[in-house]
Order: sequence, then C-alpha cells, then structure tokens
Amino acid sequence: MTTLTKFRLRSATAAALLAAATFLPLHASAALFDDDEARKAILDLRAKVEAMRAELNGRIDSKADKSIALDINNQHEQTMSEIAKLRGSLEVLANELANTQKRQKDFYVDLDARLRKLEPRQVTIDGKTAAVDPAEQKAYDAAMLLFKAGDFKTATVALAEFVRQYPESGYAANAQYYLGTTYYAQKDCKAAILAQQVVVKAYPDSPRAPEAMLNIASCQTELKAVANAKKTLTELLSKYPDSESAATARERLKAK
Repeated sequence: MTTLTKFRLRSATAAALLAAATFLPLHASAALFDDDEARKAILDLRAKVEAMRAELNGRIDSKADKSIALDINNQHEQTMSEIAKLRGSLEVLANELANTQKRQKDFYVDLDARLRKLEPRQVTIDGKTAAVDPAEQKAYDAAMLLFKAGDFKTATVALAEFVRQYPESGYAANAQYYLGTTYYAQKDCKAAILAQQVVVKAYPDSPRAPEAMLNIASCQTELKAVANAKKTLTELLSKYPDSESAATARERLKAK
C-alpha cells in the first residue's frame, strides 16, 4: 500500500467520522439535552471518533508495515538465493582453477623431467670429467654390452658406428680401443693395428694409448714383423714410461 493511498484512506475515514460526530450530537442536543449536556456529548463522541481513527490508523500502519516487511523479506530471500548461486559459481571456478594449476604443474614437472633426460650429464671417464648426453651414453653402453658378451662381430659394428657418430665423445678413445680389440679377437691383426693406431694418434693423452701400442706390438709379432714390434715397444717406453703397459713392454724387449 502506497503512502498516498494510506493518506487518502485516512482522510476519508476521518471526514466520515467527523461528519457523524458533528451531525449526530447537534440533533440529539436539540431533542434530548440542554446546551451543557449537548456540548459534553459532542466532546465524548469526538473523543470516541479520535480513538476509532487512531485505532484504524494503527491497523493501517500495521498492515503497511507487514506488507513492507514481507517485501523486504522476499527481496532478502531473492538476494540470498542469488548470493548462493554466485557462491556456487565461484566454487566451481575455484575448483577449475585449482585443477588447471595442477595440470600445468604436472605438465611442467613432466616436461622438466623429459628435458633432464635429454640434457648432457657429467661423468668421470678414466679420471677425467666429460659431458655425455643420454643418446651417447646409451649407444656406448649397448656396444660395450655386446663386447663383454663376446659378440665381437656385432660389437665391431656398434663401436665403429659410435666413434663415427661421436668422435669428440669422452668415450671415443675407449670405443676406438675396444674396436681394435674386437678385430684382434676375430684374428684380424691388420684391422686391429689400424684401429689401435687411431687411438695413439687421435687420443695420445688417453690411458688407452699405451695399451693400444702394446696391442699393436702383439699384432706385429703375430704377423712375424718382429722389428716393427720392437720399434713399437721402444716408442711405448719413450712416450709412456710410467704406464703399466711400459712395464710389460720392458719384459717383452728383454725376451726378444
């Protein structure tokens, strides 16, 4: 109920009551009462009218307040419903965000792990530190497994491919040395000599170099090239006098 409607209702009611209060006492006074009694009756009736009007206004105000309270309550419930919906949407978004962040974290962890597998790692080879990438390490290990298993023919192919693909590898000197050894194991002394000569020439600082020279001398002896074998042993003593191979070379020279 609007304020204007309430005002109109109150005004109409008051007018009716006042008219009744004015009209009725005047006629009553003329017929039944004298002036004082009529005046008193009018005052009493007006008091009753004022009381009735106050009661009526109170009822109207009460109904209006209840209507306003009902409207406010409905609006409150609607607002709370909308807040609940927003809160639910917020929780869904928060959950989706958390899941997205977890997926991103898992992705980066997995990516980092994969990159680490591809990154070179530091290894110690014959007392020296070298960076070796995973593919290089895998190829070398596979070739050496063949060698240790006694599959010299297949190991020859694998080792030759390794030194071709990784000539600068920290494992290159070892791979070249074992390549020569596979030839020797297959009784191919000429190929063995050529392979070991590469070790001496390309990797002179490797611990495998004096061992390679000792193997060259052994192959030369088997090929009946005794003079060449003595020359190789002498060079070994000259270049690597403190090596273990040098001690073996001295014993062989004494025996010749």
